Amino acid sequence: MQLTRIANDQITVDVAALGAEMQSIQTRDGRHWLWHGDASYWTGRSPVLFPIVGKAPNDTVSVEGERFQMSQHGFARRSNFELVVEESDRCVYRLTASEASRAMYPFAFQLDVEHRVEGRAVVVTATVSNRDKRIMPFGIGFHPAFAWPLPGAEGQSHEVALDEGGAPALHRLSGGLVEPTALPSPFEEGRLVLNHDLFKADAMLFPEGAGAGLRYGPAAGPSVHFTWENLPNFALWTKPGAGFICLEPWHGTAAEVGGSEELAERPYSELLGPGAVARYAFRAELRG
Repeated sequence: MQLTRIANDQITVDVAALGAEMQSIQTRDGRHWLWHGDASYWTGRSPVLFPIVGKAPNDTVSVEGERFQMSQHGFARRSNFELVVEESDRCVYRLTASEASRAMYPFAFQLDVEHRVEGRAVVVTATVSNRDKRIMPFGIGFHPAFAWPLPGAEGQSHEVALDEGGAPALHRLSGGLVEPTALPSPFEEGRLVLNHDLFKADAMLFPEGAGAGLRYGPAAGPSVHFTWENLPNFALWTKPGAGFICLEPWHGTAAEVGGSEELAERPYSELLGPGAVARYAFRAELRG
C-alpha cells in the first residue's frame, strides 16, 4: 500500500493512496489515536465518502432517469488516488473521472483530499470540482474512526459532548436506508455517554441540530476536539464490541426508506453548478 507520511514535532499522520484514507495518527509520546483496522470488525480507518453517503435502494442511483449501480458510501474509498502534493506537513491526493467512474457516476469531477498537521491537530479537507457542463449532484462525508477507549483512558467511560449543547433528534436506519420518523434525542444538555448497546440497531444519525463541533473522550483525561465545516449532517457508529467510535460529518445521507433513486433527490444532496468548486473539512485536535 502506498503511504505518505506527514508530521511535525507533535504528531505523525500516515495517509494511503487507496481512498486517500488516513491510516494512523500518532502523538510524539507513541500513542495511537486512530482505529487500527482490525479486519474481524471493520477494515476502514477514515474513509472519504463520495459521491454518495450511505446506501442507495438496491444499490442503485438514477441521474435524470438513467440508472447506475452504486455501492454503499460510493466508489472513492475503493479508488486509487494520485499524489499531487507532498510536503513535510501536508499532502494532497486527487481522484478524477475515468471510464470506470463514469460507469457508476456519469460526471466529470475532480476530488482533492488534503491532510495537514497543525500542532496537535490534523485537518482533512475535501475539495470537489464540477468539470462537467451540467449540475452535478452528490453526497460527501468523512468517516474517521477514533480509538475507544482513547489511549491513556482505558477503563474510563467515554462521552460525546456537543459544543453547542443541543439535543438533536435521532434517526435510525432500516436496511441501510434512513427511517424518516424522528426519535427522541439521546443527548442530555448536549452530552451522550457512550455504550455499545446504543449501536445494536446500527448507526445513530442526526440529520440536523448537532452543530459543528464536539468533544469526545472521558469527562476528564485525554480527548479529541472534533470540528467540521460545510457538513450539516452527523452520525455516530461502531460495531458493538469493537475498539472504535466513528465521528461522521456528512453533506448528504443515505436514501430514505421508500425514497427516490434519483441522486439529486436524496436527503441533503449537494447540487454543484458547472465549473463550481465546493470544500468540506474536519479538524481533530488531540488533547491530554
